[in-house]
Amino acid sequence: MRQSYASDPAHSRGRLYPEGLSTFRSPYQRDRDRIIHSSAFRRLKHKTQVFVEHEGDYFRTRLTHSIEVAQVARTIAGVLGLDTDLTEAVALAHDLGHPPFGHTGEDALNVLMAPYGGFDHNAQAVRIVTSLERHYAEFDGLNLTWETLEGLAKHNGPVTGELHYALADYNARHDLELHTYASAEAQVAALSDDIAYNNHDLHDGLRAELFSTDELADMPILKDCFAEVDRRFSDLNYYRRRHEALRRFFGILVEDVIAQARGRLTELDPATAQDIRDAGRPMVVFSDGIWKDLTVIRQFLFHRMYRAPSVVEVREKVTQVVMDLFPLLMNTPELMPRQWRKDVAEAETEIQLARIVADYIAGMTDRFARQVHAKYLGGPASQ
Repeated sequence: MRQSYASDPAHSRGRLYPEGLSTFRSPYQRDRDRIIHSSAFRRLKHKTQVFVEHEGDYFRTRLTHSIEVAQVARTIAGVLGLDTDLTEAVALAHDLGHPPFGHTGEDALNVLMAPYGGFDHNAQAVRIVTSLERHYAEFDGLNLTWETLEGLAKHNGPVTGELHYALADYNARHDLELHTYASAEAQVAALSDDIAYNNHDLHDGLRAELFSTDELADMPILKDCFAEVDRRFSDLNYYRRRHEALRRFFGILVEDVIAQARGRLTELDPATAQDIRDAGRPMVVFSDGIWKDLTVIRQFLFHRMYRAPSVVEVREKVTQVVMDLFPLLMNTPELMPRQWRKDVAEAETEIQLARIVADYIAGMTDRFARQVHAKYLGGPASQ
């Protein structure tokens, strides 16, 4: 049943550029569909989650990760009586701003962009959907609703301190009230991101043989999951055994978030979606116990997966790709495709040019970045 504190599409704060309502889709459904049909969403297919896309066909990419986040988010939102379409829209768009090579590429771009305002993938996602997607006759971007943009900007909590230029530029035109918490729908999308990657990174790490099933079976939460599987199924092969255990781990995280959100919402007793924003604390969280156990699992993943020697070796190579491409395009921006040349011609300062170059590089897929590097620079970084 829809709750009073759910975001109501009939009372959306609207879009920066007013549009007529669809006869068969709510404003949030329309946002979701525009995100799915965007160029940036399609490019997530060949962008790194943890493993660079050429390392194997079975590992998650940014696209499959985003789909998994959306599935979890829609489920939780439905149980809590929230608007599932808005939740799904935020979940599907939350990683649109990631450059090639995942957080490795983001770290490299942030170093390169330090003199020009830095780089942040959350702010870049807002920049993409408000400016860089250029398919519509009447506006740049996707012209998403205020609620979806708010969710993208602050799904991880209020945005404080000096704003990144990509976020500040839009917020000056369309105030997203960055000092408050986001809607419950956006908060669900944020926690669903945590649930999805904690689960699938364990899957991918096992497939890459960076750690063993027995190591996971000794860890918090997972220990009980494996024990339950072993009690019920005494003769499972190793592949089915670990899948069943991780499936239970996944369920525990989802159930914990639902229980905690229900408790906090009951305590707050919000009457409107705005009451969620003004609560001064998040409504959608893990319990303290689960959070503590997840911290142990995250530390394990950091040391055994994200900083595994084989992963670090690839990180160093792809970092060099980004570090090489940025000065190349700053010095010879004419190498950029035709659709970028008008922006380059209109750039009056080095800062403006740098931000255009960063937009172009951030939009690259892993394979395209490597191809461009090989074409113009060659060398081991292209291998």
